[in-house]
Amino acid sequence: MPSPYREIFTAPGSRTFSAAGFFGRLPLSMTGIGIVTMISQLTGRYGLAGALSATVALSSAFFSPQISRLVDRHGQARVIRPAMLVAVTAVAGLVASARGGAPDALLFVFAAGAGCMPSIGSMVRARWAGIYRGRPRMLHSAFAFESIVDESCFVFGPIVAIGLSTAWFPEAGPLIAAAALCVGVLWLAAQRGTEPEPHPREQHGGGSALRTPGLRVLVAAFAFTGAIFGSVDVVTVAFAEEQGHKAAASVILAVYALGSVLAGALYGLVHFTSAAASRWLLGVVAMAMSMIPLQLVGNLPSLAVALFIAGMTIAPTMVTTMALVEQLVPRAKLTEGMTWTSTGLAVGVALGSSAAGWAVDALGAERAYGVPAVAGALAALVAFLGYRRLKPRPVPRHEGTVGNERTGDEQPGSNVA
Repeated sequence: MPSPYREIFTAPGSRTFSAAGFFGRLPLSMTGIGIVTMISQLTGRYGLAGALSATVALSSAFFSPQISRLVDRHGQARVIRPAMLVAVTAVAGLVASARGGAPDALLFVFAAGAGCMPSIGSMVRARWAGIYRGRPRMLHSAFAFESIVDESCFVFGPIVAIGLSTAWFPEAGPLIAAAALCVGVLWLAAQRGTEPEPHPREQHGGGSALRTPGLRVLVAAFAFTGAIFGSVDVVTVAFAEEQGHKAAASVILAVYALGSVLAGALYGLVHFTSAAASRWLLGVVAMAMSMIPLQLVGNLPSLAVALFIAGMTIAPTMVTTMALVEQLVPRAKLTEGMTWTSTGLAVGVALGSSAAGWAVDALGAERAYGVPAVAGALAALVAFLGYRRLKPRPVPRHEGTVGNERTGDEQPGSNVA
């Protein structure tokens, strides 16, 4: 592991909570596709399978920010364990109901409950922010490492879920996802030494973190960014099928994620002194422009190359986004603020998938790559229009933000990466 990444793990307890975070995030990439695989195998109804998966995603988009708000007020351990119990129970109910041939309405009830998952990625990043507040180089490397973990989950999670459900038994994917959530949450909740200090209700003031103007810009841009991801996935599967090699879609999408992993790893090694807002704007524009070559691909090898290059724009933009959230949102609302960006991303994925499916049916897979191109252009437009709102908030000294707690590894004028 390169030196900056080794260095961040010198903090006591950091290896343990990061490892717990990996297990806790796997269900995000396993649950939806696991439900699709399970329902399609048990019933042959792909429409029902997709609707249930979408229900989980939308439910998660609703519940996750509320759970994170409670975490900021009461602490991680007190909140994430009950939330996990609800989600795991709902997944078990969904599995049992699907196996027993229960009415569709009951399946949707359990699918909605399965979305009650805590945003473990936000919990882990909040711990890093607490440890390295005032040390931008270290925090930059920590956020970059977590982006690598995110991408790794989305590379391996679907492979595990689909593989278990097809090779073992249909319910294996969702059940293993629930087990991973249980392990990750219980393990993370046990790490009390690195848990951020809760901020009681009276310290919050001003309601939701989403009232922060800059955060609204990030969430809106991330909604269109999510639409890029969701539409690319759907169109790539359809394109590979048109080319007569549907199974190759999983490899090509893994290449897409690999580009992000490599870029994120390199990005974390660099210390930046430029403004984070400027780097974020460049990142969003780069993601938008990376969709242009997809309009020209005519075969699977050229698609793989184009997606690998496009993937290299993802992780750096994600890292900078989380750094901006850390700058813009008060500490008392940090976990909620980070969760809202993930929520915007999840909503965008659902909308992008739906739009891409319609475009494939109406226009064909090759022309349907116009959907992620339009989504990218809208993300860039939001970024341009909202750029001026991304200035770090002025805060009292006692709040203890990065700008008020300089240490030896911060240079004057530098920004959190």
